[in-house]
Amino acid sequence: MNNCRKDQQLGVSSSEPLKVIIIGNGPSGICLSYLLSGYTPYVKPDAIHPHPLLQRKLAEAPGVSILDQDLDYLSEGLEGRCQSPVALLFDALLRPDTDFGGNMESVLTWKHQKERAISHVVLGRNLPGGAWHSIEGSMVTLSQGQWMGLPDLEVKDWMRRKRRGLRNSRATAGDIAHYYRDYVTKKGLGHNFVSGAVVTAVEWGTPEPSSSGAQDPRPLFQVSGFLTTEDQCQQPFSLYAHNVVLATGTSDSPAQLGIPGETLPFIHHELSALEAATRAGTVSPASDPVLIIGAGLSAADAVLYARHYNIPVIHAFRRTVDDPGLVFNQLPKMLYPEYHKVHQMMREQSILSPSPYEGYRSLPEHQPVLFKEDHQAMFRDPTGLHKVFGVSLVLVLIGSHPDLSFLPGAGADLAMDPSQPLSTKRNPIDVEPFTYQSTQQEDLYAVGPLAGDNFVRFVQGGALAVASSLLRKEARKPP
Repeated sequence: MNNCRKDQQLGVSSSEPLKVIIIGNGPSGICLSYLLSGYTPYVKPDAIHPHPLLQRKLAEAPGVSILDQDLDYLSEGLEGRCQSPVALLFDALLRPDTDFGGNMESVLTWKHQKERAISHVVLGRNLPGGAWHSIEGSMVTLSQGQWMGLPDLEVKDWMRRKRRGLRNSRATAGDIAHYYRDYVTKKGLGHNFVSGAVVTAVEWGTPEPSSSGAQDPRPLFQVSGFLTTEDQCQQPFSLYAHNVVLATGTSDSPAQLGIPGETLPFIHHELSALEAATRAGTVSPASDPVLIIGAGLSAADAVLYARHYNIPVIHAFRRTVDDPGLVFNQLPKMLYPEYHKVHQMMREQSILSPSPYEGYRSLPEHQPVLFKEDHQAMFRDPTGLHKVFGVSLVLVLIGSHPDLSFLPGAGADLAMDPSQPLSTKRNPIDVEPFTYQSTQQEDLYAVGPLAGDNFVRFVQGGALAVASSLLRKEARKPP
């Protein structure tokens, strides 16, 4: 007997097509929902943008929404820390002089024009905020707090109202997760969001019958999955939509080493495993070292966490400590002192040198070979020699891949190079730069890391491009 109650928000099945389904409720999905809910950006009448060329272009169309202007034309000539011209444009409008250390107010004002709203639903596994709810709450964000904000609600203002403060201009992950949830509530977007929704399949190719019996040439998308209800029952759903936006981010599928023993129970691929083991007392200052593999920020966070609890650490990575590709060599020391401390330890604390840092050893240029059931980890050093270490726990933190298993072919055909694995940094989904529509599938969009925009600061430009594209489609429809 099925005791699950039917979900009132989605229904088991809906044959009436939605205009838009957004898969993923992180910052990209939230920002797009805001723009599709009728919130419309205009340039303030008295605003003067510090970029002379952009200011001249903005002055050519006073009173015209940014969504209705030519994004290609407006973004031409802008430069910054991102490859996407629309991301640079929206960032320049929201934070005009932030790259020069300034804190000039946004040149945008927002009007809520309900007649411009496009009906949509946002499907997410977690609460609004997506993967931010899975990050250890006290971790400090990589980006400055002001760069984590969404349109028309600055993080610093929100934190001031919460009587919270930024640490070295940065916020904690817990604060940011709370901010995203609050944003959805404060902006009245909650009715568009469905949490606990896991999408298992997205299919397309079914033409939509029209009232005259003719076939609409634009195929419908069918989005299927299940909803986990409050009583932990799984309720299947199936929805149809004219447009689908992929906004699932990149943290779904941790990267694997692909070596023997990686499936043993003491091998983990998420920092949360170290937190759980520390709480349970299975790792402690008296236990064998925790082995951390990786040289990115997640690995550095794990080192910092272990050091905080005086847990001994062996830290292995395949690069040299001075490799220019290491993220530590790209971060300003003043803003990120804790990460530079880890980098200093990595450099000074080689296994071959005496120990200035008790309880920490680094293994630069070491390749893991295998893990054994008796908690032994074998490595190959730069000279080809094998070394074995006894460990209590292993954290493999070498990045993650987007999980698009719900798409035909796991989305491989959508990548810039379909012959290579999809990667948010090296091989993202190939999208049109000013609409973020897939170059391979009409009416399918991708935003955020899936489209190569890996920082919250810049994902909002993709949402602007998608909203602009969808509004133009709506305008082209006959009355």
